[in-house]
Amino acid sequence: MRLRFKENAIPEMKENPQIFFGGKENKGKWKEIFGNDNDIYLEIGSGRGDFLVEIAKDKPNINFIGLEVNTNAFVVCSRKMKESELTNVRGLISDAENLEEIFEGEEISRIYLNFSTPWPKRRHHKRRLSHERFLNRYKNIIKDKAILELKTDNRDFYEASLKYFEDFSMDIIEKNENLSEEKSKYISEYERKFRNKKMPIYYIKARFNK
Repeated sequence: MRLRFKENAIPEMKENPQIFFGGKENKGKWKEIFGNDNDIYLEIGSGRGDFLVEIAKDKPNINFIGLEVNTNAFVVCSRKMKESELTNVRGLISDAENLEEIFEGEEISRIYLNFSTPWPKRRHHKRRLSHERFLNRYKNIIKDKAILELKTDNRDFYEASLKYFEDFSMDIIEKNENLSEEKSKYISEYERKFRNKKMPIYYIKARFNK
């Protein structure tokens, strides 16, 4: 579903000190921004922020960054962050194509891909956030043995991602073709929608080997 354009989304987010646009000026400085040496977990494609805010509430000793390119969606996340008064979460308006210009090597300890666009057409597969093209980008910003967690409602995307990870010499720690809500714990707006339709949720937990 296409979100209606919100003309005040960008001005509103620019008033929130927890939201960054572009982020390239912060490369290598994210721990300084958070004011501590805690690990930083990155969610790519945070949408309206349900997953991001809930996991940040539950894990105060971890720093979280939510990256999103869609300002219409992310303004909702910005409001949730502000209302929750969380100090361990930041928002980043940017594209995953720019990750290596935003983060220094070993700045990120974990990556979440929640219901990324599956790009079903073969000519678009390189746009998938689980594709080797992006795995190489992640490898340049993560700590050794960093974890990547993926959730999707799309079986083809799930199976393709498994192969991408295996071909990239990642260790598959866990895979699940019908992840229970109890085990899922932190649920995004998309996951809630798919669960309400009784659709299976596919899950992969994999580890990089640098």
